[in-house]
Amino acid sequence: MSELSYVHGASDKRLIGQTVGRFFDEACARHGAREALVVRHQNARLTYAELRLKVDALACSLIRLGLAPGERIGIWSQNNLEWALTQFATAKAGLVLVNINPAYRRSELEYALNKVGCRALILSPAFKSSDYLTMLGDLAPELGHCEPGLLRAHALPTLEIVIRMGGDRSPGMLNFDDLLASPSRDELGELELLGEKLQFDDPINIQFTSGTTGNPKGATLSHHNILNNGFFVGEAIRLVPGDRVCIPVPLYHCFGMVMGNLGCLTHGATMVYPAEAFEPLAVLQTVADEKCTASYGVPTMFIAQLDHPEFSRFDLSSLRTGIMAGSPCPIEVMKRVIDKMNMGEVTIAYGMTETSPVSFQSGTDDSIERRVSTVGRVQPHCEVKIVDTDGRIVPRGTPGELCTRGYSVMLGYWGDEAKTAEAIDRAGWMHTGDIAVIDDEGFCNIVGRIKDMVIRGGENIYPREIEEFLYRHPKILDVQVVGVPDKKYGEELCAWIIVREGEKLSEDEVRAFCQGQIAHYKIPRYISFVDSFPMTVTGKIQKFQIREKMKQTLGLQDSATA
Repeated sequence: MSELSYVHGASDKRLIGQTVGRFFDEACARHGAREALVVRHQNARLTYAELRLKVDALACSLIRLGLAPGERIGIWSQNNLEWALTQFATAKAGLVLVNINPAYRRSELEYALNKVGCRALILSPAFKSSDYLTMLGDLAPELGHCEPGLLRAHALPTLEIVIRMGGDRSPGMLNFDDLLASPSRDELGELELLGEKLQFDDPINIQFTSGTTGNPKGATLSHHNILNNGFFVGEAIRLVPGDRVCIPVPLYHCFGMVMGNLGCLTHGATMVYPAEAFEPLAVLQTVADEKCTASYGVPTMFIAQLDHPEFSRFDLSSLRTGIMAGSPCPIEVMKRVIDKMNMGEVTIAYGMTETSPVSFQSGTDDSIERRVSTVGRVQPHCEVKIVDTDGRIVPRGTPGELCTRGYSVMLGYWGDEAKTAEAIDRAGWMHTGDIAVIDDEGFCNIVGRIKDMVIRGGENIYPREIEEFLYRHPKILDVQVVGVPDKKYGEELCAWIIVREGEKLSEDEVRAFCQGQIAHYKIPRYISFVDSFPMTVTGKIQKFQIREKMKQTLGLQDSATA
């Protein structure tokens, strides 16, 4: 009988049995004089010792505001110094940090804050086309006439404390910088005592991942989940103290805050933020100026750097390694990154938010052929099996659903036992919905997705969510959304719309309806008005046929990926 598709990451490297706060304190003591964080666009540089002082000050201030362990605090911001300080300070204070996508608009913000019951929110004033202060003011006009920290908003019933970044003042809000004032000795003592009570299985972070039912689900992660995943991802690329990691990926995403920030913390490496959001020129300039030894990104980001007209003028010789992840990695792009960017030890990682995130990663010493055509082997201390539709493990080389189990599996979806039970079975296996193949040497290849999820430039988008929104348009009778191939983003959204009888609708009207209501990346790029959808005899819509038809119409082709 052939070997079955079951693998586990046997390892002599132990799991870290500490909270993020306890590990953070020890790391700052161990690497005190070493540079911990560089934020280029804010001209900020902190050693590990300096980082600890600011983080402790913020943690003490959050406790002084009356926030208690286990309470939820949202962060709605682009990449900046404040994000990093908040990540570590909330961990030390025992709070659950709720990552809010910077692209969210009013209805998405309202849903996120209320779903998990945020008592506090830290926000940037604005970012790109998003005026966060105005959007929050629209949802909570009560801010205009309340004392800071005493908000009582009809639409956001649990939110009491709003903290804004930047130098200006806003009615009803506290200022972030004021919370960095030096704490008293007694307050630092209380923080120390609190740290001893916290447990590594406590929830520390909620990240929203879209669901097929339309509403995002709050994947709840523990200290143990993310601290260990960050550590083992860093081990896979052989990070060492003194390495400098360029982090252009968003911090609200596990790629930034776990693989980036915690990967660096657990190895005494330097976190380097090139800009508040991805800009290819800023990344190239940062790598050259800061002599970064590693760089992270989704394939789209590496393509933008490689294709930049000024690419050749930057000295990238300091680069050694990095990680390409977030969406399927085209084989040709991987080869160019190795060849043109000096990233000879670059690896591919695969995972999902619910598994903290990484469960497979290629090794720096795997052959180039393996590294460009697979997502590597199972991560240490994780188990993976590939199963058929009856839940039976399939032989090696046979496609099936990828399931993972181990320290990395989330605690569950916040406030949603039914959805948690659908995702994590009674034996503790997380069902990913991805179709994969494991070969005889244990290398994994992702061959498709059971679900209809679209991955656009590293952003996971569930078509059902967009469909539910578009159904609200009075002229739309029915709508189906699919992903179609795109050279730049991997996939783009396409909407097929059936207009109500007697009505007329244009593409511009549809886009205008979406503008300001849903995130920009969820607005379909292609819109087609049709009379009907392809269906099975039982009336089920065949989305794959819509996809194939659009590929033919638009002349698009899927690219080969790992």
